[in-house]
Amino acid sequence: MQIPLSEPSWLRGLPSPFYNESHFRFQRACRAFLDKNLHRDALDWERAGDVPADLFATFAKANFVLPALPSPLPVEWLRRLGINEMPGGVPIEKWDTIHCMIYSDEMNRSGLAGPGGAITAGMAYGVPPLLHYGSRELQEKFVPDLLLGKTRSCIAVTEPDAGSDVAGITTTAEKSDCGQFYIINGAKKWITNGIMADYATMAVRTGGQGSGAKGMSLMVVPLKNTPGVVCRRLKVGGSVTSGTTYIELDNVRVPVFNLIGREGEGMRYIMQNFNHERMFFGVGIVRQARVALSSAFEYCLHREAFGKPLINLPVVRHRLAKCAAMLESHTAWMELTVYQLANMTKADADTQLGGFVALCKANAGMVLDECARCAVLLFGGKGYTRSGQGEIIESIYREVPGARIPGGSEDVFKRMC
Repeated sequence: MQIPLSEPSWLRGLPSPFYNESHFRFQRACRAFLDKNLHRDALDWERAGDVPADLFATFAKANFVLPALPSPLPVEWLRRLGINEMPGGVPIEKWDTIHCMIYSDEMNRSGLAGPGGAITAGMAYGVPPLLHYGSRELQEKFVPDLLLGKTRSCIAVTEPDAGSDVAGITTTAEKSDCGQFYIINGAKKWITNGIMADYATMAVRTGGQGSGAKGMSLMVVPLKNTPGVVCRRLKVGGSVTSGTTYIELDNVRVPVFNLIGREGEGMRYIMQNFNHERMFFGVGIVRQARVALSSAFEYCLHREAFGKPLINLPVVRHRLAKCAAMLESHTAWMELTVYQLANMTKADADTQLGGFVALCKANAGMVLDECARCAVLLFGGKGYTRSGQGEIIESIYREVPGARIPGGSEDVFKRMC
């Protein structure tokens, strides 16, 4: 018997206008690969605090990192590298945002964001600005190895004193006297995949302090074995395996060649990168909520108290029904938003959907909070214990702040919208 709420309606056999055969094909390929290579060990890895060193290479070899990229894919680059199809036999030119949504959903089906994030965050958020705004010469240097998984990237915007207020960053990039280098000083904090990455797509201030958004630029900053760069892993409450990192930069010399696009345009590039980042992140959050709620439903079907299964108690059914309504209504909104992204140009989506995508991501975090809290309460002491039957619920609930804060905090989103 399929546990109620364990899958979105389109995977329960109900009709939907959004999905075609290629979406179903890709979903089946994802499920088979991820069950074998990610989900069966995800909780063990999260418990241990890291994923295997060769996991990324396993995904890259099977082209299972590329689905984290936004649609449309960089078709010309992929063909040059001998890649003509995505997993499931989807032609690269037919790839759309719905395929990407399916990938994010399946990557989080263990209920944990960390193991999947250890694979996807750099490709999803760090590589796109290079593809969209980097010069041809800059792309020639970095893109082939990034797409093949030979090197890794991350996005580095947030700082100790500047998170959702992106224009408040203080990391400086000043040109050397010879004019051939930027000298970078500052710090980046809470950088997902930073400890694993060879490069950071980094937001820096080239216009001097006080220049606001107009003084920001983006550039490719080498991390590994780079003089002046110190990366240390941060101990955060959840998503331990995703490699959250603090990056210190002390007189780091970066060639001016590594500038992405034009100097002073960094804020615009970052904002236009957000639709994909927030969509991809938000979809994974909703799958975590689904895992929490369906696990609680399954537990209540079998757990007996006061001489009857918990599911027979009205208060239990009320809790489950309230969260089910939130989860299913948000899923419908999310699917519609992704469909709109898939059927609009990037330029139109950036201007017309930015606020709605941000709000959808913010609401996903609130849905997760409700569903995870419901599951903890219904599991009781088991849901508060880092082992045993309720361990996954305890882990998901610990990840709620990591869903509601990164990518732009919830309260900032609601103010903006």
